[in-house]
Amino acid sequence: MKKFLTVLLALAMVFAFAACGGEEEASGDNGKVGALYIGNVNDGGFTQSMNEALEAAAETNGVELLVKENLSENDAQAIRDAATNFIDQGCNIVVGCSFGYGEVLNELANSGEYDDVTFLHFSGNYQNESNLENFFGSMEEARYLSGMAAASVSENGVLGYVAAFPYTEVQIGINAFTLGAQAVDPDVEVKVIYINTWGDAEIERTGAEQLIAEGCDVLTYHANSTATQLAAAEAGIFTTGWNAANNVAGDYYITAPYWNMESYFTSAFESVLNGEFKPSGDKPFSYYGSMASGMICIDDLGPAVPEDAVEQINAVKEQMENGEFEVFSGEIKYSDGTLLCEEGQTLTDEQVWQINKEVEGVTSTSN
Repeated sequence: MKKFLTVLLALAMVFAFAACGGEEEASGDNGKVGALYIGNVNDGGFTQSMNEALEAAAETNGVELLVKENLSENDAQAIRDAATNFIDQGCNIVVGCSFGYGEVLNELANSGEYDDVTFLHFSGNYQNESNLENFFGSMEEARYLSGMAAASVSENGVLGYVAAFPYTEVQIGINAFTLGAQAVDPDVEVKVIYINTWGDAEIERTGAEQLIAEGCDVLTYHANSTATQLAAAEAGIFTTGWNAANNVAGDYYITAPYWNMESYFTSAFESVLNGEFKPSGDKPFSYYGSMASGMICIDDLGPAVPEDAVEQINAVKEQMENGEFEVFSGEIKYSDGTLLCEEGQTLTDEQVWQINKEVEGVTSTSN
């Protein structure tokens, strides 16, 4: 009898294990998604923000998420190997979460070998009409609001900006931040230091410390780590965050422009699974989110922001969400005196993405 019960129990365990294994296999029936990251998933900034959105979208759609962290933009072969390795593991969607992956993903998407794989690429200008979409958003909206907040807490009117590269994407943000600051203080000065890297926390910190030494009393940044926030807090000056609503500066944190990619990824994955995915082919991006769509966000304003500034910022934010406020509108001049935008003109998205210099009020250096 004991032997019979032992055998029966063993069989029950086998069937239970098989059932469990069957559920795990079924959970991957919808496919797999591979994500290429320039940083690590716990960086407190860009990569973490992207990963959290991808995890949520993957769970919603019942797909498995595979990730490759700390993948350099400067090694095309490593990018190609990582992407094709995902495909070999069964990924039917590959997401490139950094500007520098675009060229390789474009080659793969158009090679004729991977027509059944969908490639989604953050930023850049690569897209096709079948299986390659680039996605971005009007981050200039949130940058403008953060510039308003920065100017409202500055005592000497000198703001510092740690910037990765003198790329159009970065310069759009610098200019929007400056225009927002000028809406609060027309005489404000914005000092920019280009550090020529996306994700080196030590170099970011060095850039932040240099700006503090030059008299900046509020800092912001366009790079991947939170090093600028930490440097500002240690120096006792105010700072914004970036990429995620992640306050590591305590009382010195005033707000953060950040991405909410979950709805985009959720919708994109669903359309791929349904066989309905098709890039729009619009220029400069296949998909371009906004504050109205929910992709572009601004974190709550910190207690240091004066009440009248909070009211002003919230009023502009509401106009943006209603499609009644455009950042690049009216006469705007570059720092060399040439016109970026004429009186009565509003730049189109394509014209915004032709920006290649800083506006009046900005001085820049490169380390």
